[in-house]
Amino acid sequence: MQADQKKMPLVAAMLKYKKEQVYPFHTPGHKGGRGMEALLAGELGAGALQMDVSLMAELDDLHCPEGCLAAAQNLAAQLYGSDRCFFAVNGTTQAIHAMLLTAVRPGGKVLVPRNAHRSVAGGLLLGDLQPVYILPQFDAAFGINTQVTAGQIEAALQKDPSIKAVLLTSPNYYGQAADIKAIAQIVHSYGAVLLVDEAHGPHLGFSDLLPPSALCCGADACAQSTHKILGAMTQCSMLQVRGQRLDLERAADVMSLLTTTSPNYLLMASLDAARFQLATGGRQMAEQAAAASDRLRQVLQAFAGLKLLDTDCIGSNGIAGFDRTKVTVNAAAWGHTGMEVADRLRQAGIAVELADADNVLFLVTYSDGGSGYDAILARIRQVFAELEAAKKTPRPLLVSPQLPVPQQVMSLRQAFDSPKTNMALRQAAGEICAEQVSFYPPGIPVLLPGELITEAVIAYCENMKNLSLPVSGPADSSLREIRVVL
Repeated sequence: MQADQKKMPLVAAMLKYKKEQVYPFHTPGHKGGRGMEALLAGELGAGALQMDVSLMAELDDLHCPEGCLAAAQNLAAQLYGSDRCFFAVNGTTQAIHAMLLTAVRPGGKVLVPRNAHRSVAGGLLLGDLQPVYILPQFDAAFGINTQVTAGQIEAALQKDPSIKAVLLTSPNYYGQAADIKAIAQIVHSYGAVLLVDEAHGPHLGFSDLLPPSALCCGADACAQSTHKILGAMTQCSMLQVRGQRLDLERAADVMSLLTTTSPNYLLMASLDAARFQLATGGRQMAEQAAAASDRLRQVLQAFAGLKLLDTDCIGSNGIAGFDRTKVTVNAAAWGHTGMEVADRLRQAGIAVELADADNVLFLVTYSDGGSGYDAILARIRQVFAELEAAKKTPRPLLVSPQLPVPQQVMSLRQAFDSPKTNMALRQAAGEICAEQVSFYPPGIPVLLPGELITEAVIAYCENMKNLSLPVSGPADSSLREIRVVL
């Protein structure tokens, strides 16, 4: 570890500015907390409000960093092994958009798993890019989509060598990592670049207890949600870029284009601090998270009938690694849905990260496992004991029906810019969709803007609605109506 990793250049600069007690005839309007509403000010604390500063010369400029911000980003790049790191204060959505716009020029093709995060569709639209979709594998035991395989990637590139970039989501929400090393070799052999939505993996690569990071496996760029797993504040992410195949100056230009001109320094300082924590104690943090996760798993494994997603998923369905700090539990054998389990936990004061038709997901980090954790585990144990006592007829898992093959007849950009109208879903056959429609699970978009609505698509949507699965994307959440291009 380099000695500089023990420093927090941005945090240090902000504390120095605070200590100087400069009177602010500048933004923000609350002037160091003097004008903040009293209740909120009390909750936030005087120190935080005094550090809510603006674009002062001493604190550098995110759009053209040369001082403490440049130093903070450089330390993050060194730590992760990239050539440039960019702080993304508009969330991982911004980093994903920037990654796509850096890698591919307008009109270029991008190979994308159909279950990619909705921010990917936004990046494709902004860049006027052509998506080539690929279906991920499906785990029928848990009713979840997993990963795409190296074979699928190679087949797609053989079929269409004009594809300029491949985008993966790894690890996925459930902690399952793709075989990035094999995929990177294939992608590069076809002259394309590999981009990774690593939102759920900013902690990877710092311990053998967890899968390796995307950059370690050969990715050209990755977008990381530093706030999801590490110590940064909500909305704080990083974009890591390597310059062998990507233009670093273009990446800087794109990030500047997509970044607010008034970035919040508290958010950026939390990125600097999160990097510092990882650099000075990443292995210990991983061990703490793994230990806390194992204790939760032990509680859940004591119940007959519960299924837990574990390392035995590795080697199938495109999965090359598993992050054990993601604890997915399935109570279908007791007849309970994931939403029912999550609701019972919430009534007991426990909030889970995700609930779908079949599963609940506990997100465990280095922050768990300390004082009071035994009491929390006891509360979880009690909830599941009550669920077991109230078990019903075993509920069959959803086996994902075959999705209708999408037919794109208009680009995402064209569909977004076109006039739209609402019409009944059952009468929309032959129309061009103007919004995204997904069901959870499986979480794969049935329709995206610019795609043709067919009778098969309508039948699929009606089937999903009859299963009472949550729908995401359309303006009408009941999906009785759908927006179409006029």
